[in-house]
Amino acid sequence: MKVNVHDPRGEELAQVLTRATAALAQVPSPRVDAELLAAHLLYAGSRSRLHHAALMGERLTPDQVAEYEALVARRASREPLQHITGSAPFYRLELSVGPGVFVPRPETELLVEEALKVLNARTKSASGTESATGALRIVDLCTGSGAIAAAIKSELPNAQVFAVELSEEAIPYTRKNLEPLGVHLVQGDALTALPELTGTFDAVLSNPPYIPPANVPADPEAALHDPDMALYGGGEDGMQMPSAIAARAFELLAPGGLFIMEHDDTQEEAVAKLLARVGFERCYPVRDLNNRPRHSVGYKPRPLEPLD
Repeated sequence: MKVNVHDPRGEELAQVLTRATAALAQVPSPRVDAELLAAHLLYAGSRSRLHHAALMGERLTPDQVAEYEALVARRASREPLQHITGSAPFYRLELSVGPGVFVPRPETELLVEEALKVLNARTKSASGTESATGALRIVDLCTGSGAIAAAIKSELPNAQVFAVELSEEAIPYTRKNLEPLGVHLVQGDALTALPELTGTFDAVLSNPPYIPPANVPADPEAALHDPDMALYGGGEDGMQMPSAIAARAFELLAPGGLFIMEHDDTQEEAVAKLLARVGFERCYPVRDLNNRPRHSVGYKPRPLEPLD
């Protein structure tokens, strides 16, 4: 992108955006990314303000264009947009992200929606009011940026929400996202954390690493920038970490407790067998908008009522 430095009025924003869109031709959404980068740099993240400015013929100085050009070049090299802007949208929230932390994906919002549907229905049926959500104890294992825990806490502010993350690189982002919400953050191993609360959780939620080692993501943004420990589940089928998480979830849950875990759409059968083997009941998959099984749900059995 070349700046018309001879025009003292500067260069029209609309023209700059058009060239940026062309420079980003190899990314999945060139125009959207061009606008988001400009909005981030110039308009406090507001695309509506950006659109208004372009419509009104606003011009940029050479320095502004140069700074914007540098951001576009980073995105053209397939650096994640969220790393450049420092934030990622997730379930009506804006989360702090950057190098070293997994960028939350839209499909994980389906896990949050399913959890809220179950938990809200459970508390309302138990008490007839929404105040009972204050008695809920929920944990997000392998929380990463804290996306699931943050979304749950924002929707159930009276619930006691915990989150567990091991990565030293991720923790600064996790803490920034969760502490203002009052989520209890534990830095440690999801397979051993919170031993003092074993058997007390109403829900265990998790988006663990689950990708098989042979299934390297096609997108450079994920393959080159998401941390390996957040992607690959271990073992030839990627099921090593999901298996361990399911077993730990069963230990942490109170009888009747809810477990929801994200997984690859090729792992539906393996996860169904895993949940049955661990001891979960009433299991079912949650499908995305393309009808792909992306999450699985199970419940820890309640003890049988004694016969009179």
